[in-house]
Amino acid sequence: MTEKVDYEELLPHEFQARLKQRPVGYLPLGTLEWHGVHNALGADFIQARGLFRRAAARFGGIVLPPVWLGPDRIARQADGTDLIGMDTSQNTTPNGQLPGSCYWTPKGLFLMLVEAILAQARRAGFRCIVADGHGPSRLAWGEMADAWEKQFGLRLLSATRDFAGKWRTQMDHAARNETSIMMAVAPRLVDLSQLPADRSQKPQGVGGEDPRDSSAAFGEELIEATLALIGGKLDELKV
Repeated sequence: MTEKVDYEELLPHEFQARLKQRPVGYLPLGTLEWHGVHNALGADFIQARGLFRRAAARFGGIVLPPVWLGPDRIARQADGTDLIGMDTSQNTTPNGQLPGSCYWTPKGLFLMLVEAILAQARRAGFRCIVADGHGPSRLAWGEMADAWEKQFGLRLLSATRDFAGKWRTQMDHAARNETSIMMAVAPRLVDLSQLPADRSQKPQGVGGEDPRDSSAAFGEELIEATLALIGGKLDELKV
């Protein structure tokens, strides 16, 4: 039987046992966002959850439900519509609304939501929270980590603050890195055949190395490298 690590699936006694073993929570910062024609729209959350499920199974702890909303750049158009995130990327030609994105919230509201989660996590007995996922959410988490640690009495782990230059997962947008991770954690949610066969055609709304070079093996390599960082830091902090 597969070990349960997702918060919402745990019975109270199971929750207490895992928390006693290691009071660490993993928070996927996910969105519903265009990740190319070849990846599921929940790619941010799916990748972070996949990484964190492995971390919880290997090191202990509990995977919290994802934060679906996230901040991002937004540009009001002449017709009154908004272009968000990758809609205005240099990799989206011409700029325009990419199908499926449904996640934007003001940064202030995102921060308030995360603060509520941290307050409740502390109350529930967690002592450390690891969070990652959607790029702008990752940056906001890192910017606030010092202040939130003081405010909530929690130890927080951030890809940008604690592992700058070393973190390996979700380091592009729907390109070889993210697509390979998707192939490793949720292969049925990736369809490379949707990408143009002609290599001279650059995939729309994709930033980074060519996703047509993605592989589950490379995804596993990225995940293992990031897991090593997480495990080492948790041991160092003795949480």
